[in-house]
Amino acid sequence: VYYFTIYNDKNQLFIFIFCQFIIFLFSHTVCMDILKECKHIKKEIIAHRRYLHENAEIGVTLPKTQLYIMQTLRAYGYEPHAFDGGVFAEIGEGETFLLRADCDALPIKEKTGLAFACKTGNMHACGHDFHASALLGCAKILKANEHLLRYKVRLLFQFGEEILQGAKKAIEAGVLQNAVGAFALHVTTASTLPIGHCFLAGSGEIAPCADFFSIQLTGSSAHGSTPEAGADALLAGANLVSMLCMLPAREMTPAKPAVLTVGKFNAGNAPNALADNAVLEGTLRAWDTDTQKRLLERIKTLTASVSKACRVKGKFTITSSCPALKNDASLREKTAQKITRLFGADTLISAEGQRGGGSEDFAYISQSIASVFIVVVAGEQKNGFIYPLHHPKTDFDENVLPYLSALFCDTVL
Repeated sequence: VYYFTIYNDKNQLFIFIFCQFIIFLFSHTVCMDILKECKHIKKEIIAHRRYLHENAEIGVTLPKTQLYIMQTLRAYGYEPHAFDGGVFAEIGEGETFLLRADCDALPIKEKTGLAFACKTGNMHACGHDFHASALLGCAKILKANEHLLRYKVRLLFQFGEEILQGAKKAIEAGVLQNAVGAFALHVTTASTLPIGHCFLAGSGEIAPCADFFSIQLTGSSAHGSTPEAGADALLAGANLVSMLCMLPAREMTPAKPAVLTVGKFNAGNAPNALADNAVLEGTLRAWDTDTQKRLLERIKTLTASVSKACRVKGKFTITSSCPALKNDASLREKTAQKITRLFGADTLISAEGQRGGGSEDFAYISQSIASVFIVVVAGEQKNGFIYPLHHPKTDFDENVLPYLSALFCDTVL
């Protein structure tokens, strides 16, 4: 009825409807061609993945990774910019939309037996090599389809996600300048679902805030036969670990869940001597800032109390942190539409009302601009991908790589 009031002439109305139909068909064709083009460069994307996997690096300083990404982007026709914590490149004009891929690995000794396994004691056990190589594939496709872009796209290859430091460095480097939206993805494996299925959480907060912490305990060494002559830092650490792990269970309400993990404990040099030094490292994850602040204060208090009781010196330090990860409602809806159009309605797993326990430093970006974050299945159990993330034998199905590149591309094309 609305269009009849605008187009009194039936011929004009017919032409308008016909043009809208052509636009619909064209947009659908472009979408299908994106996936086809990404599959066409599958071998190239896999080559990127295998190089990054074999040369896995940790932290915010990844010299080999940075150089490889810079060289690849230049070969694709970009002018990339390196910064302390990553690489970014731009294409198009106007307002900016950000596509982000993390690139750092973990200090895990790989046991996959792959021909391109990393030999340095590091490992891409969280799939960041997939994220980075998929965005490189996207970069090539975008360059070939630059005429379809309606605004500027900034490609961010971010380091230091595993230690929750990279996103802040990227923001300090100016990657959010003029940015109005952002998209990121993460792979998962050991799934009962086929590759390409996408988990899309609801709008609002979808992953908790996190704090990485370190506790340094300094005592004094003595012979094991004369413990009264020293102050045992190992004993202090053991007591502290036990008390810390009781905090969420005994001092927090189930209505406000939190997870406290001490994942690293180093102490002592000899079996017959008191340890003069101990280091504990762990993480705290919580869904609200009140819980976060309360538990951090309790960790600090317990460190001081146990240290005093055991006659050692204790120092509690927060080494890095990130806020809660958020999905923008509007971008989430658009992403859901793109997933179903690209891969089919049955591939979208709507996880509204569900929140994950893992933290993600993309949260810094999502707290600053409208953002959306999805998880993509990249390994099915029945095909032999049975080990979870962060396991020394975990692996991912390379057949999913073109789908990841297509998701990056379709978000901005």
